[in-house]
Amino acid sequence: MRKESVMKQYEAARERFAEYGVDTETALRAIDEVEISMHCWQGDDVTGFEVSEQGMSGGILATGNYPGRARNANELRADYEKAFSLIPGRQRANLHAFYLETGGKRVDRDAVEVKYFENWMQWAQELGIKLDFNTSMFSHPKSEGGYTIASYDDTIRGFWIEHGRRCRDIAEEMGKRQGSPCVLNHWMVDGSKDAPVDRYDRRALFIRSLDAIRSKAVSKDHVLDAIESKLFGIGLESFTVGSGELALGYAVTRDIMVTCDLGHFHPTESVADKVSAVLQFTDKMLLHTSRPVRWDSDHVVLQNDDTMALMQEVVRANALSRVYIALDFFDASINRIAAWVIGTRATQKALLSALLEPRERLLAAERAGDTTYRLALVEEMKNMPVNAVWDYYCEKSGVPVGMDWYGEVKQYEKDVLLGRD
Repeated sequence: MRKESVMKQYEAARERFAEYGVDTETALRAIDEVEISMHCWQGDDVTGFEVSEQGMSGGILATGNYPGRARNANELRADYEKAFSLIPGRQRANLHAFYLETGGKRVDRDAVEVKYFENWMQWAQELGIKLDFNTSMFSHPKSEGGYTIASYDDTIRGFWIEHGRRCRDIAEEMGKRQGSPCVLNHWMVDGSKDAPVDRYDRRALFIRSLDAIRSKAVSKDHVLDAIESKLFGIGLESFTVGSGELALGYAVTRDIMVTCDLGHFHPTESVADKVSAVLQFTDKMLLHTSRPVRWDSDHVVLQNDDTMALMQEVVRANALSRVYIALDFFDASINRIAAWVIGTRATQKALLSALLEPRERLLAAERAGDTTYRLALVEEMKNMPVNAVWDYYCEKSGVPVGMDWYGEVKQYEKDVLLGRD
């Protein structure tokens, strides 16, 4: 009965959208080609699998103690698979460097190697998904001074440059094996709690160090470098070396991607507005969907105004082929798998809604100067039956429709997660 109801509602929705010149099947084909990179750090509260006593630092804090945190890579991969089974479309797995597997051996960040991610690569191949990667330049004794690649200390700077180089080697191998570029995101904690006197030389060091990390020529068929800016972090409130201006300038002059995270800008800034600006100067860009609450708090993504506006701008700019989409949040106060499912599905729903917009009619009206019709049509589309198309997409993809996924998560919690604590 559920399937019949879904089909009936979809057919009605398809006819409604057709009235506005929108082909729902075209929208569904488009969203089915989009790969969302699902971050590993939601599954274990950004703890990682290093043999180390180091706690989190660098403006990163996961709050809450919901039972069932993944304690090792096997548990995290199992949780990943459960989440994947409840989400339509295509996903990628996004790893941080400190999610390595060393068999109990202590390996410092400047000694990470491809072999420590062999299990991840085999798992991805078996699952038929792709991997992305991130340098881990935080939560480490050599980042406690607030600076990594912008440190005045040659030893500390050299340590992190070597870490970055090795991460590129790992990402290169991932890209080669999966036959798809591995997106390598570079985010550095560097900054100061209080206002420094020297900003210029810090940023010069930062840039020289990034150049050193990227000194090896690597094919874009294997690795796509991205640099992520940030407004501030806890304990780094007054100065961030890798500001928005620096990141964009570096990306443009080095022909790499810039990463725009929804939580890494001033609360009144529109990340959506940056898409059409950045893509004038770069070939591609990376987006991190998150939900800041007054600051970069990394709440679970919702289908809110910010997410909707971001996806609308990607579609309106005809930029789906030029934009990579990844998730970036961590909430330890709720079921972690549910957080993945809610955040990914919310991102996809926002994208589907954008794909169902009558773009050509809106453009025609705007270019004709008929801003009255443009406003009326944009407003009318807000209550169109997008959810009926979404439910059909889920049904067609063989994943739970509506809230049916929640029962599976609670059963998994009972059978697996609660046995971990």
